Amino acid sequence: MRCDEVTARLDAELRTDAYADVDASPNGLQVGPRDCEVNHVAVAVDAARTTAEAAVAAGADLLVTHHGYVWGGIDRVTGRIHERLTPHFEHDLPLYVSHLPLDGHQELGNAAGVADLLDLEDREPFGELGPEHVGQRGTATDPFDREELQTLLASELDHGGEGVQVLPFGDGTVEDVAIVTGSGVDWLDEAVAVGADALVTGEGKQQVYHEAREAGIDVYLAGHYATETFGVRALADRAGEWGLETTFLDHPTGL
Repeated sequence: MRCDEVTARLDAELRTDAYADVDASPNGLQVGPRDCEVNHVAVAVDAARTTAEAAVAAGADLLVTHHGYVWGGIDRVTGRIHERLTPHFEHDLPLYVSHLPLDGHQELGNAAGVADLLDLEDREPFGELGPEHVGQRGTATDPFDREELQTLLASELDHGGEGVQVLPFGDGTVEDVAIVTGSGVDWLDEAVAVGADALVTGEGKQQVYHEAREAGIDVYLAGHYATETFGVRALADRAGEWGLETTFLDHPTGL
C-alpha cells in the first residue's frame, strides 16, 4: 500500500482536518515521502531519535506517533532537531502524527482506551476544545472505591514504576469518570460541571491540588506516557486490518 493511501485512510478515520484550528501539532504526514510503499507500520507514543531508530531496526516503512516533532513550526533544521530527523532522511522513513485527533477519537482514542480499561458505560465526548473534544466520560458498571481505582490504573498502565498519584478530595466513591489523557487538568472545571466523581489524566499542574480540593473531586495522575499508549496501539490494530504488518515501540518515560 502506498504511503499516501495509508495516511489518507488515517486522516479520514481520525478526522484530522477537524482539529486543524485547535491543535499546535500539524497532524498527518510530518516527515518523509508520500509515494513510498508501506508494508510495515511501527507505532509509538513519541517521535524521537530513539523511536525512529527502533522503527528502522524493526524494518518499518512508516512510523506513526501521537507526539510529533513540530509544535507550531520549525525555524532551523540544526542541532537537536537535525539529529532527530537524521534517521528519517537516511532511511526514507516517513512519520505520521496524530495528536488531539487521537486523544479525542471516541473509539480509537487514548481516552476511549482508558474508558475500555475501566469498563465504563454510557460514554459520551468530554473535554471541549473549540468545536471538538479531546476526552471521554462514562459511568462505572460497579462504582469504584478510591483505592480500587488507583490500584487498577497502577497495575494496568505502563507508568515506568512511578505509580499513580491521587488527589483525594472526593467522597471516596467513583462512579462518574471524566478522562482527558496526557496533560488534562485544564478540564477539571468541566468535570466538576458535569458532575464527575473523578478526573483521570496523565500529569498535573501545581494549581490543580487547590482547585480539586475546593471543588471536592478526586484527580488521578496516572502518567502522561502511560495514559497515551492506547491510541497508537489501536491504530496498529486498524493497520493490521488493512493487511499491514505492525510493531508497537514501547519507550516509557515515567512521566
